Amino acid sequence: MKKIVADGAPKALGPYVSAVRTGNLIFCSGQTGINPETGRVEKTCVEGQTKQVMRNLKAVLESQGLTLQDIVKCNVYLSDMANFEKMNIVYGEMLEGHTPARTTVAVAGLPLNALVEIECIAELKWLLYSF
Repeated sequence: MKKIVADGAPKALGPYVSAVRTGNLIFCSGQTGINPETGRVEKTCVEGQTKQVMRNLKAVLESQGLTLQDIVKCNVYLSDMANFEKMNIVYGEMLEGHTPARTTVAVAGLPLNALVEIECIAELKWLLYSF
């Protein structure tokens, strides 16, 4: 298992890392809409927070030579299911037509009063073909 601390992504709020690599999979920790430069959730709308979440996940994946297109599964946590459609639109735009498996649930609360948190699993495809 390899621990990953990604430059360009927000620093962890607790005793965890940006992601962990095991075999040909990258397990990304949940990201909220924290701006990595300020350490704060700056956007107050779910659309702005979702866009920042996806940028944060992109930074973690890019640190391993991957893109959002390499995601195989996402878990989405919403503080209010009324934000589902707005989050879904931005999520889809950021994935540019890529459609990984996904689960979306409502939760009682998120760190820093965030509206959305997303975690993902990505696949290192090049590892599948290198022997």
